[in-house]
Amino acid sequence: MEFIEKLKEKANQSKQRIVLPEGLEERTLQAADVILEEGFAEIILIGNAIAIHDEAVRLKLRHIDKAAIVDPLNHDKIDTYINLLVELRKNKGLTKVQAAELVKDPLYLSVLMIKNGDADGEVAGADNATGDVLRPAFQIVKTIPGISVVSGAFIMVLKDKEFGEDGILVFADCAVHPDPDAGQLADIAIASSMTARSIAGIEPRIAMLSFSTKGSAKHAMVDKVVEATEKARSLQPDIQIDGELQVDAALIAAIGQKKAPGSKIAGNANVLVFPDLQSGNIAYKLVQRLAHAEAIGPVLQGMAAPINDLSRGCSVSDIVNLVAITANQAAGKSK
Repeated sequence: MEFIEKLKEKANQSKQRIVLPEGLEERTLQAADVILEEGFAEIILIGNAIAIHDEAVRLKLRHIDKAAIVDPLNHDKIDTYINLLVELRKNKGLTKVQAAELVKDPLYLSVLMIKNGDADGEVAGADNATGDVLRPAFQIVKTIPGISVVSGAFIMVLKDKEFGEDGILVFADCAVHPDPDAGQLADIAIASSMTARSIAGIEPRIAMLSFSTKGSAKHAMVDKVVEATEKARSLQPDIQIDGELQVDAALIAAIGQKKAPGSKIAGNANVLVFPDLQSGNIAYKLVQRLAHAEAIGPVLQGMAAPINDLSRGCSVSDIVNLVAITANQAAGKSK
């Protein structure tokens, strides 16, 4: 997978510290072994060191001893994390006793490590539901200042190099927010521009998609996209964005020139922002299946630190790839 290999090479330049809270989960340990062998990230495993060692021996893993291991029940920063959690959640009435229980939870501990600067990103979900992974993240790390919503992007790698940036496009939101309002849609566009730079390695040219191009149809759904485009420009005046655009006008130069003459984005877009989750989810799956494209993601965007959620049916390679993505997100935020 050429794109993933490039991500690994890029991650290798900064070697971000990625915490894996499911430290005893078999696929997670196998993935950690691969990552440690390839050396593109530092790995922190949450779990009992003896149990992790025994499992590594059973699985015949050779590189786990290179990982940092944090026992959630016995480590030297327990009090630090308890006090940090109490401070962060004091307005919610969290007591020190309650915080002491929560910090034993690897999913809370991992996010507290990130918040305290002891880790740079997290990958979880092989053994936990999405809600359980994201709840501590929303409570502790929260969203990027100025970004109101978390969204999910896919990096689409097409065999046809004509589209996007040599066949690479970013699609969002395809995974998280069902029906964003104009302000949230603007935030999704801005977050997608960050994903385009830090993960796809491209300078974003964002098309705000609709069933209308430049007033060809009148509807409240079109108005939302127009308003979102204007909001994104006002929040980031240097952003390369245009809308509303139909998808053919966004991607095909001849159609873009005809439908949106003078637009620098029309016919030249490499980031597609969909007006709602239905259209985004349908679109990425259509492209993935019909065009035999690689759909890499979902990549959670908008969080103040990179925290990504796996499917519980994930493979070892899925975990390895998501760690590479998370490491690149973390490196992008550290610049």
